[in-house]
Amino acid sequence: MSTSPYNKDFPISWEELHRNARALAWRLLEKGPWQGIIAITRGGLVPAAIIARELDIRLIDTICISSYGQLSVGTEANMVGDHVLLKGFEGDGEGYILVDDLVDTGGTARVVREMVPKATFATIYAKPAGKPTVDMYITEVSQDTWIRFPWDMAQTFATPIADLEH
Repeated sequence: MSTSPYNKDFPISWEELHRNARALAWRLLEKGPWQGIIAITRGGLVPAAIIARELDIRLIDTICISSYGQLSVGTEANMVGDHVLLKGFEGDGEGYILVDDLVDTGGTARVVREMVPKATFATIYAKPAGKPTVDMYITEVSQDTWIRFPWDMAQTFATPIADLEH
């Protein structure tokens, strides 16, 4: 019996991700002007690049944080609650867009929000538990959905459904 909290699988294509990041940029355009973008690594890097292009923002910084607790050998980090912080951001985030691919439970979002409380927090995807921690998002998915981002997948042969039954 599986103990995974994810019952649904939601693969995202590059085209879909790009379209949704552009939609987020449209919403952010109305709230500007912006000084820069802070991408939450690693998931926020690709959406941040798309949004930076669409809004003609050249200043991109990062907050490097992990809720998974795994580090490369020789990496220095600080613990912030149960999160591993590799790199923070100087300042309160005023005039900046804080970008991530997804807000799930809101745990990482709450930690980062405390670091840059004046940033506008935008994600492409949001789950119900994390929605209150962000200022805007494009697509809501159920809490029990595992989102498969295009950078985590490779194109391979898919077995026809009829052949899976045998």
